[in-house]
Amino acid sequence: MTQISKETKNLILSYQKWQESLQKKEGVSTIHVDEVASKVAAFYEKIRGIIDWKEEHLMKLSVIERSVRKRIIPKLGSKIKVDAESLVLELIRSGHFPNDKIEESKIEEVQKIINKYIYIIGSKSENIQLIQWLSSILSCEIEEALMSSIKENALIDFMYNKIKSTTFLSKDLIEKEKITEKEKDIQIFVNVQRALFDLDDSLIGYHLIKYKYPNWSKISEEELKKINIEQIKKEIDYELDHPLKGKISQICYKYNTPYLILNDIILENPFEAENKISNPALMESLIKKHYNKRLNNMQSRMTRAGFYSTLSIFITNIASLLFIEIPVAKYFGQFSNVSYIVDILVPTALMAILVLSIDKPPKGNLEKVIMETIKIVYNDEKKELYEIKKFKKRGPIFNFFISLMYAISFVLSMSVIYWLLSLINFPPFSYIVFVIFLSLIAFAGVKIRERAKELHMMDQKDGFIATITDLLALPIILLGKWFTLRWKRYNIISAVFNALIDMPLSIFVEFIEQWRYFLQEKKERL
Repeated sequence: MTQISKETKNLILSYQKWQESLQKKEGVSTIHVDEVASKVAAFYEKIRGIIDWKEEHLMKLSVIERSVRKRIIPKLGSKIKVDAESLVLELIRSGHFPNDKIEESKIEEVQKIINKYIYIIGSKSENIQLIQWLSSILSCEIEEALMSSIKENALIDFMYNKIKSTTFLSKDLIEKEKITEKEKDIQIFVNVQRALFDLDDSLIGYHLIKYKYPNWSKISEEELKKINIEQIKKEIDYELDHPLKGKISQICYKYNTPYLILNDIILENPFEAENKISNPALMESLIKKHYNKRLNNMQSRMTRAGFYSTLSIFITNIASLLFIEIPVAKYFGQFSNVSYIVDILVPTALMAILVLSIDKPPKGNLEKVIMETIKIVYNDEKKELYEIKKFKKRGPIFNFFISLMYAISFVLSMSVIYWLLSLINFPPFSYIVFVIFLSLIAFAGVKIRERAKELHMMDQKDGFIATITDLLALPIILLGKWFTLRWKRYNIISAVFNALIDMPLSIFVEFIEQWRYFLQEKKERL
């Protein structure tokens, strides 16, 4: 048996605590919702899941955020009161939280959390952006209260401490750029979360608040009066887009694989994990087993992500086609069935190509994963240190040349698209819509391809053809990134669902539940 590190033992203990937390406690009342009402709500959520598609681990947060905002935003300017019980019941009915599993005492806990944020919002009702941000942070805290995140937090802390102990700032960064060790540590904390779980900014922002203000969960009303929430938001926004972000992100994404594999090994059976990991030969076979398992699941995961990303954009594309493009084209006498088939199929085909052409890890990658996983698990005296160096500053001539290259490649890309579409008599107005959806798909596809590299630990160099392709595609991808940020804010189909369906359906589902309880009471009296 080989001695595993103290940190690894603590990680295993955290997973054991998480496993125990899932067990139903005897004599403890849990929250129950009506199954029929739940099926109606869950069916609606599946439809919403297509419109507002996100990765599974972010879908719960999205549902909470939507439920929170529809209870807070309409009441701005008046006394805000949110009932935690109705909120929690709605979340369980949605199917994203388990029925008969969450303790009734959680309702009181959620109510305290809501009251804390309502108190903060009370004096900031005119700042809608701040309120939306606070709603997101509130949603994160509610999710944490309802669902245990012990193992995720334990793995984040484990990787954070490992990376923190093996990275150091260059002399230039400390002396010339005035970057501090604390800033470096915070950036490691931020980017570890992205690399391990692909968390979004609101979740990372919530974790940063707890990191900077450890008593945030139990903060008193007196302390709340003293905080400057606008300043806290500024600090969080700065950390999320820090100058060190790129450098530290590269390290975290490159070395996330061993931690993901270790997570899978412990998760298989937390109470037997220590004995298995203590045996190096068995540990090596477990690494191979879970590496291959992740590799086999990768294609299906990425295909699913590509399908739902495309479907979400596709539905909006169809709506745009039916209600804007076709009426405009008919008005100007430029209607063409072929052009609209192209409008729909080309972006979809692009996503298929991007997902199906995902490369497998290069030769020697598995051996690298085994070696690095062994390093983080056992007591390894020899630490490989990574220096974080200053970005090389480019001169104005170089920057001008790069900007010119981007401009030329953008014009060239747009010209090629225009020329190809003109061959099929594409309506002029539809050019704009086509480019928007093509860029959205391109950016989504590139993000999926990046996520598919979670098992890659070997550096791969791009060839000449790949470099030229990147140069031509980059303007479209950057345009897609710009549209994606606004897509989240101005998704028209999502807005229609929120305004016309969400609230009436919630009332209808509650009515079904109360009606069934009423019938049940009548039957019991017979």
